[in-house]
Amino acid sequence: MDILRAENIVKRYRNHTALSGVNIAVPEGSIFGLLGPNGAGKTSLIRIINQITGPDEGTVYFRDEKLSPHHLSNIGYLPEERGLYKKMKVGEQSLYLARLKGMSKQEATRQLQIWFEKFEISGWWNKKIEDLSKGMAQKVQFITTVMHQPKLLILDEPFSGFDPINADLIKKEILRMKENGTTIIFSTHNMGSVEEMCDEIALINNSKVILDGKMSDIRKRFRSQVYEVEFNGNMIAFANALWAGFELLEREQVEPNHFRSRVKLLGNNTTNNLLSALIPHVEIRSVREIIPSMNDIFIEVVQSQNQNHG
Repeated sequence: MDILRAENIVKRYRNHTALSGVNIAVPEGSIFGLLGPNGAGKTSLIRIINQITGPDEGTVYFRDEKLSPHHLSNIGYLPEERGLYKKMKVGEQSLYLARLKGMSKQEATRQLQIWFEKFEISGWWNKKIEDLSKGMAQKVQFITTVMHQPKLLILDEPFSGFDPINADLIKKEILRMKENGTTIIFSTHNMGSVEEMCDEIALINNSKVILDGKMSDIRKRFRSQVYEVEFNGNMIAFANALWAGFELLEREQVEPNHFRSRVKLLGNNTTNNLLSALIPHVEIRSVREIIPSMNDIFIEVVQSQNQNHG
């Protein structure tokens, strides 16, 4: 079941169309990557899901009900532009934000104590936000976003401002929440995080969704039929063994008589054909397929659409 569906969403600002017939479906219990270059329309869509603005056309559904204000208690949102009241004390502000989400003071205090211990910030309760470093303030904001245990969590660049140790802490919490049934929409430019964490993605560019689906399916779709072959023997013999069905792309000598090369399969040739051609001439040490990274796919798809769009 999809926890959230956006159907034919259009959003216009004066002389600019930010979203043009956008459709996304976010499966319950998944981590869903919302990707795209700056200005592509991601933030406009997130603002519509959070009911900060409304669409000019189209409808958003939360668990098959038309999205309405009562759904907000089930949604947590961590904006990229963090916003805490600088003069308020950390504990006081956290309680205030918890009450806005419908938590009782008693439950909010209990939850906050658990989270503050987990993030090793128990001593900050009476500090003012303005006295915290950016990374510390980020931790507080993350806690206030998730402490009411939302069913849907929207994270916009959640790792920005964190050092590697705290980024890892946040990542573990996101994965733990997913295991406990939270659905996460994750908007980021960090393709490494997308590859590591996302189940599905939608890539928005020039106001339209230009690529979407399961991560595994997308990576298969962009397979380039390139294989890295390590072998012992003679490079010339290796190159000569590759007949017209293969293209030698790169070669490097690892040590005497030990080489690594990249070969592209052409036509309907398979790895078996490649091995059959090579085995009589060299000693194969390993063969592995080079699967394009999400970063490569992102750049390829966006550039291709920009050329067509232009």
